[in-house]
Amino acid sequence: MKADVVIVGAGPAGLCLARSLSGQGLSIRIVERQPACTLAAPPFDGREIALTHASQQMLADLGLWRQFRPEDISPLRDAQVLNGPSPYALRIAAAAVGKERLGCLVPNQAIRRAAFATVGECRDVELLSERTIVDLSCSPHAVSLRLSDGQPLRARLIVAADSRFSETRRRLGIGARMEDFGKTMLVCRMAHERSHEQVAWEWFGYGQTLALLPLNGNLASAVLTLAPSEMNQMMSLDPQAFAREMERRFDGRLGRMELLGERTTYPLVGVYAERFAGLRSALVGDAAVGMHPVTAHGFNLGLQSQKRLADTLLDALHNGRDIGAPAVLQRYARAQQRASWPLYQATSLLVRLYTDDRAATRLLRDAGLRVAQNLLPFKTALARHLTQVPR
Repeated sequence: MKADVVIVGAGPAGLCLARSLSGQGLSIRIVERQPACTLAAPPFDGREIALTHASQQMLADLGLWRQFRPEDISPLRDAQVLNGPSPYALRIAAAAVGKERLGCLVPNQAIRRAAFATVGECRDVELLSERTIVDLSCSPHAVSLRLSDGQPLRARLIVAADSRFSETRRRLGIGARMEDFGKTMLVCRMAHERSHEQVAWEWFGYGQTLALLPLNGNLASAVLTLAPSEMNQMMSLDPQAFAREMERRFDGRLGRMELLGERTTYPLVGVYAERFAGLRSALVGDAAVGMHPVTAHGFNLGLQSQKRLADTLLDALHNGRDIGAPAVLQRYARAQQRASWPLYQATSLLVRLYTDDRAATRLLRDAGLRVAQNLLPFKTALARHLTQVPR
């Protein structure tokens, strides 16, 4: 088989890249280890994705947005950051920039389902499911692959989109800086007595981090971050005992809480690839940058990366240039690094500061929030960043 572009990984970043490149005269293959039936009907994984206005526009342009059910979309009006037991909060309000909401929340399951359905409409995209790469070599002229079913495949370009623990990235000889935060994140849906008023919470407690992502009605996605040993204890609780414990951890601010469905845990590991492009190869999504979820910006950054790469490749194609040429791929890599490095570093700094429970740092954390709350230009800039749609 031959292809212009081989994308490894049929997650949202890989599927959206395939859709972005479709219809331009390129042949595209997606290599994915999961069966097609799982991709078409992905299981619920507990994650709710906070989408900025720019990401919503991208999903609409790609045809995904029209496939979401109304109940899948929950408005995100404001956001607040709390520290320790203090009731004082930094509030980021959409109204500060004349908007009704900062963004919205959509289940990761719904995004994956819509991305797969949309790519299924593209005749120039072929899914090679239940297959992995067992051999890969890149030369100045082509990419040669051998798949797990023995099928050889040649391409002009290969793109890794197979998670922050990307096997393809390793096969390409591209290293990554990994930061293991030594914590486990639990996500689950909960019903609660008091209204969240469509406000997201990020609560840096002492010994724990809590987040609340407001869904429609008095429902929310609750996110709890703890040390692995403590998390094991939380996971061992029955649903009723778990709900009472979450009420306690949320300091009773939402009233009575009840668990809905399953609890899911994930290890907290940040990843930043040493390069975003190599010989006839590029990285997008979490394979390029795997963010700590504290800023809820990882998916948005991954979505931007596929658009940035697609725009670069299509510009080269329309100007008669080789889409796998080093100059073309380095143009993408430089742009993606400029967009991601400051955000990644700022997020890591924020995590280190607000999970340090020493007495002096606690005071610094509280003072920082109070200063930020009274800096109107700072809060306005944050709100404008979240609500801006690129022209």
